[in-house]
Amino acid sequence: MLRISNKTSLNILLASTSKLHKSDYLSYLKPEISNLFASVNDIIFIPYARPGGITHEAYAEKAKRFFSSIGKQCYAVTEFDDPVKTLKNASGIFTGGGNTFLLLKQLYDKKLYAVLKNKINEGCAYLGTSAGSNICGANIKTTNDMPIVEPYSFKALEIVPYVINPHYIDKPEGHKHQGESRSTRLTEYLSQNTRPVMALPEGTWIRITNSQHYIDGDQACVLFTQDYTKPLKPKTDLNKINV
Repeated sequence: MLRISNKTSLNILLASTSKLHKSDYLSYLKPEISNLFASVNDIIFIPYARPGGITHEAYAEKAKRFFSSIGKQCYAVTEFDDPVKTLKNASGIFTGGGNTFLLLKQLYDKKLYAVLKNKINEGCAYLGTSAGSNICGANIKTTNDMPIVEPYSFKALEIVPYVINPHYIDKPEGHKHQGESRSTRLTEYLSQNTRPVMALPEGTWIRITNSQHYIDGDQACVLFTQDYTKPLKPKTDLNKINV
């Protein structure tokens, strides 16, 4: 069962990616993000997923530029001496993409795991992209990232009752690469685990507001279970999906 109607206060947007090909950062999501944070003026950004190549400060600047374009203020949690207190007082939160193992490890190490989970469940407006979406699933076992660090646990925030596979793409027919396709790997996961997988191609997202729970975007998502694999069209009501 994918139904989450018992959590009537949720207000979250979980996107597969922050950037589409030949588009600006978060631009394809601008209407959705504006709606998500309609009653929020200040957003706290969590940049912990980035392991290298860009500093937390530079990463935060990208987020700040976008939120400025929709009339919002954005502050990185790393700018504050007490990140726990900062998150507890947040009215809006955005967790960006990067390496999911590193992100989850940082949340555990910095004592932010329970704080973030509670904030989301209490109705704090939350935006996740890629790794920031991954951590809202039941676990991070279907992330595409390398385990460059070992978190305390693979257990994620359990906001939704399934696991998430962002950036989903399957191997095109006739492709010469002999490695496993993404669908093969997700099927392997389900040979050892019962939680279903919501595979999100780039340009798709999960939206939960009050009792509404649906997928949206420019193409179908794919639901993987132990018994079947099923494409789900945009606007599919996930509360009506039994697994």
